Formats: sequence, C-alpha cells, structure tokens
Amino acid sequence: MGTVPIPFDPDTKIPGYLYVKLADYITDRMGDGTLPCGAVLPNERALATEFQVSLGTVRRATRLLRERGLVTTVPGLGTYVRADS
Repeated sequence: MGTVPIPFDPDTKIPGYLYVKLADYITDRMGDGTLPCGAVLPNERALATEFQVSLGTVRRATRLLRERGLVTTVPGLGTYVRADS
C-alpha cells in the first residue's frame, strides 16, 4: 500500500515564512508521489481550508512553486504539477 503523507504542521519554533513552509510541504508531496506529474492542485480556497492558512499564504506558496518550476498555472483551469519537476 502507499505511504500516508505527513500532515502539514509548520513548527512555529523554527524561523521561516509560512508560505515557504507550505511550498516545501507541497514539494515533498510531489517527491513522495502523493502529487504525481500532471496532478491538479486543489484550488486556492480549498488549500487554505485544508492547511488552515490564509488565502494570501496559499497564493504566495503557489507563486513560489511556479518560480521553482514545479507547477504551471493555467488561468481558469487550475494549477498542475509539471511533468519535468
């Protein structure tokens, strides 16, 4: 059976921006196969609810993932894990 992903738990004792921790968490889910190539990320509101963070945090995390070349966002269609990530 597949592995169960570790829940998102940003350690507030470790310095760093929450959006970076969220982007790193999503990157880890890509690496462990939970979010395979071509997968669609949930919409921003769903991610904000799932991870109990603000919409702005999700938007900054998504932008960071795009800057890292890990996802592609198609306006009106969603954000997809890049095949070459």
